[in-house]
Amino acid sequence: MASQIVDRLLKSDEPSVRWKLRAEVLREPADSAAMRRLREQVRRSPRAQALLKARGPDGRSLLSKGVYAKWQGSHWVLAALADLGYPPGDEALRPMAEQVQEAWLADDFYQEYEATSKASAYNGRGVPVMQGRYRRCASQQGNALRSICALGLVNDRTPRLVERLLHWQWPDGGWNCDKNAAADTSAFAETLLPMRGLAAYANSRASTEAHQAARRASEVLLSRRLLFRRTNGALIHKEFIRLHYPLYWHYDVLGGLRGLAELGALADERAADALDLLESKRLPDGGWPAESRYYKTSDAIALGNDYVDWGGTSIRRLNEWTTVDALYVLRVANRLDP
Repeated sequence: MASQIVDRLLKSDEPSVRWKLRAEVLREPADSAAMRRLREQVRRSPRAQALLKARGPDGRSLLSKGVYAKWQGSHWVLAALADLGYPPGDEALRPMAEQVQEAWLADDFYQEYEATSKASAYNGRGVPVMQGRYRRCASQQGNALRSICALGLVNDRTPRLVERLLHWQWPDGGWNCDKNAAADTSAFAETLLPMRGLAAYANSRASTEAHQAARRASEVLLSRRLLFRRTNGALIHKEFIRLHYPLYWHYDVLGGLRGLAELGALADERAADALDLLESKRLPDGGWPAESRYYKTSDAIALGNDYVDWGGTSIRRLNEWTTVDALYVLRVANRLDP
């Protein structure tokens, strides 16, 4: 079954799908001449060019709504390009990367204040601290860090993203922006992207500190078997077991497994139930579907719009990006058929 779906994906019209399959599943050397040519196809593809179309002469995004405009701001464009396997070190992307770092390293992220209630947490400037925990949507800095590392755009400001994530990290290893004072547990959606960003930085810069922080973050997921409450074993959220692409800032079982695979933590036996679930979602043709989505495809600048179509949703038809990510996870977990 694995060979059949691999053969099918190798014939995909999307160079990004072929790149991810050959690099992450078949483990072809990324620096080979053939793989460099394929990555250039990703760069020139209509998909990549559509993502980059809202740039001005200076290379920065023209969107007035800011870098985080969902899903068309610079933050999301760089994240999508990183996922596609866009070739690293493209200086034409440097202005957007600078734009994103400027946003997530602004002065407000270095100010903090004590808050005792949800109302007071919204009344100050900077990052509120409640019960000794920083209430910060660290997925923003985490995703920016991941994108910048993957795209080969690290500069002397990038370590400051790492420093902020470590500064805000909760005692259980994750992050949470919940303004309820009683909240004392990290959130999956706010922990996955910082974990992936720190892992990417650790790999690109051989940072032991970032790797250890990412490992602490993985405990938020692993201690709950990626899906279940520790108290009673119940499913945490119904969307966690549905497959999505792109995931954006959200969480699902495939996103959690991919993050652990990148960190080298997928061999942990506590990931077994999530891997079983992923395998159970395999379609008869050997692929995996995108069962739900968080975007609408449109050129119009509006909340929830994406510049490109990511294959739609179906419970019976495979999605190429979901499928190649699932194959990568199973390959790392040694669950992929030879």
